[in-house]
Amino acid sequence: MQTFHQLFDETSSTFTYLLIDAETREALLIDPVDRQYARDLALLGETGVRLVWIVETHAHADHITSAGQLAQQTGANTAAPSGCDIKPALKQLIDGDTVTFGKQVLRAIHTPGHTAGSMSYLWEEATPDGVVRRIFTGDALLIDGCGRTDFQSGDAGTLFDSLTEKLFRLPDDTLVYPAHDYKGHTQSTIGHERAHNSRVAGRTRDEFIVMMRALNLPRPKLIDIAVPANQRLGLVTGRDGESVPHGI
Repeated sequence: MQTFHQLFDETSSTFTYLLIDAETREALLIDPVDRQYARDLALLGETGVRLVWIVETHAHADHITSAGQLAQQTGANTAAPSGCDIKPALKQLIDGDTVTFGKQVLRAIHTPGHTAGSMSYLWEEATPDGVVRRIFTGDALLIDGCGRTDFQSGDAGTLFDSLTEKLFRLPDDTLVYPAHDYKGHTQSTIGHERAHNSRVAGRTRDEFIVMMRALNLPRPKLIDIAVPANQRLGLVTGRDGESVPHGI
């Protein structure tokens, strides 16, 4: 069976990833989006898997997660970086922690800089043709880019360190899957990004900091709504005291 699905939300340019253990049919979902709740539930039904974990890379500023709603519907557990103040998540991840689904293991790598708590996740899947190594980089490393560092506890120097001292030390053939893409790309490799990433390659740490400070990017339109909602896994307390989807 197909063990990896990459999904895309066009409105926020967000990737969601479904990882499956073929033997047990247990699955893990990374960075789901509220408006794609029905799509993701349908995919779970089509593949016949049991969702056991929903994992966030950070508290996103440009969309609201459906993690809480999906957990209620499927019985899956939730995990999030401990430094992102996503308090309802069952597992508060720190660097080196692992989450298992079936016989598969997802390893957390703390990659701060876009936000102080941001995590990337490494999946080394054994296949008949050898190990396929994938890194889910959230907003830390994008394809030919990187996450912004001008809000929400961001720090350019810290991001440079995360990229060069953690992510770029992975093997060259590690497949890169970011949380967002705005140029039509779907994947890259660590080797390619180390050599060609237009924001990082060939720059010193100081040069990177100066470049990031000069970007002058507009403030995300949903940040004041999305971040607090995502710190509650996309749920609010309804009139009857039950947790219900946030909505906009």
